[in-house]
Amino acid sequence: MSLILPDPFPPPWACEWADDAEWGLSATLSFRGVRQRFRWIQPGTFLMGSPPDELRRYDNETLHEVTFSRGYWLANTACTQALWQAVMGENPSFFQDDPAQPVEQVSWNDVETFLKRLNVLVPGLDAWLPSEAQWEYACRAGTAMPFSFGENVTPEQVNYDGNYPYAGAEKGLCRKTTVAVGSLPPNPWGLYEMHGNVWEWCADWYGPYPVGPQSDPAGPTDGSLVLRGGLLGGRRVLRGGSWGSFAQYCRSACRYGIPPNGASHNTGFRLAPGQRPAGEASRHAAWQAQAERASQAGGSDADG
Repeated sequence: MSLILPDPFPPPWACEWADDAEWGLSATLSFRGVRQRFRWIQPGTFLMGSPPDELRRYDNETLHEVTFSRGYWLANTACTQALWQAVMGENPSFFQDDPAQPVEQVSWNDVETFLKRLNVLVPGLDAWLPSEAQWEYACRAGTAMPFSFGENVTPEQVNYDGNYPYAGAEKGLCRKTTVAVGSLPPNPWGLYEMHGNVWEWCADWYGPYPVGPQSDPAGPTDGSLVLRGGLLGGRRVLRGGSWGSFAQYCRSACRYGIPPNGASHNTGFRLAPGQRPAGEASRHAAWQAQAERASQAGGSDADG
């Protein structure tokens, strides 16, 4: 299949771009001295979820075909504390040994606020969270096994609780903290720490997968569940597992959901430029005035 290039390319927010033989196109944002690289994810088709014989799978991982008709940009790492600090002026993270560690202790609502502010400060970025399907497609990177690294993982590949390995593997290192982004080997598409380190928020509400093949799925319209005791409020999707997770929760297909105001020292996210929902800017025009005041106080925003 021929490669489909982003339009426009290079994107207006990029200070530099590259096309390397192994991982393809990348573009880099520089904001107040903090850099974030993005990878161009080509459109394609994959099987989302897990097969019935995958060890430690859950019933919410129903296998189904998903096709992406369009490519998309995705950060090659989780958002760092340095970038969050540059945008928000504060750092909510529990682990603060290195500004290159992923920001954590952020809720879905916190991330929404961050993205609205960043989109005003960097015109044309239009960043949001990846959909759950986009996240898994990128995590798998053309693979169909429990992990993008194969049938199993080690703590040298993934930051998880090594006391609880997968599929009978040997116990290993338990770091009890996040590591700086880009510290561990990337998946076949050049994306780092898609497994482990921090759970990553997705744009979607959490809910059952639809039946049958899907094209460019956007997820359910809400995350409410009807239980015996009544209605449970909506939950947003988290993916990838974390530094404190058993290895089974770091599988490509594993899904989790918590309320959008929930946060802990293992919840983070990664940026997806060009994903901002239609009409979001007009609904939140107040951010423009706030961003202009912040810009006047802090000087230049986007570099390059």
